Amino acid sequence: MKFQTPLFLIFFLLIGSFQASAQKDPKAKVVLDAMSAKYQSMKGFTAGFDYTYQDAGVPGDRQSGEIAVSGEKYRLKLSDQEIYNDGKTVWTYIQTSTYKEVTINDATQMEGELTPSNIYKMYQTGFNYRLLADKTYQGKLANVVELTALKANAPFKEVKLMVDKTTKDLLGWEMSDGQGGVFSYSFKNLKAAPTLAADYFTFDPKKHSGIEVIDLR
Repeated sequence: MKFQTPLFLIFFLLIGSFQASAQKDPKAKVVLDAMSAKYQSMKGFTAGFDYTYQDAGVPGDRQSGEIAVSGEKYRLKLSDQEIYNDGKTVWTYIQTSTYKEVTINDATQMEGELTPSNIYKMYQTGFNYRLLADKTYQGKLANVVELTALKANAPFKEVKLMVDKTTKDLLGWEMSDGQGGVFSYSFKNLKAAPTLAADYFTFDPKKHSGIEVIDLR
């Protein structure tokens, strides 16, 4: 699964105008490096988030979720699914009123995709970037950095990161698929360095009776 399903699941790489893709903006790199350094110094975090999908200018319903990150491990809770990644294995669990299902993948199959554990450092390889005009976001003054991918076949054509100008927190981001669709995500209630048990990032199918297991490893 990809971090882009509503959200997350968690993804993209991009391409933009010739001018945007021809260079890396040094001013944008200063903002990105500061944001990345802050999140890496945390060693982990928990947060809530809101997300929407807008198609051809028509906004969709706003939904909410929760994430927890510890190094390369993460756990993502959405309205209709949960994703667990312990650094080696990824479990995508879906439960409805009529069925329960978990799909299991190797974590290596997520390489190159946008996930909760790499969004703050995704710009470091495969992307160009430029600093846009500041904007007020969530009531805070934010730097806006536009990323464009170096690969023409990327599923998302543009990503904009909103970074708190004072604290360097990643406040939110928008991902465009180049066909009128835009995924928007915003963080809330960010807490650094949570104390979480190791098994918080694993999923045990044996604890869920009647579940269908789809093992793709």
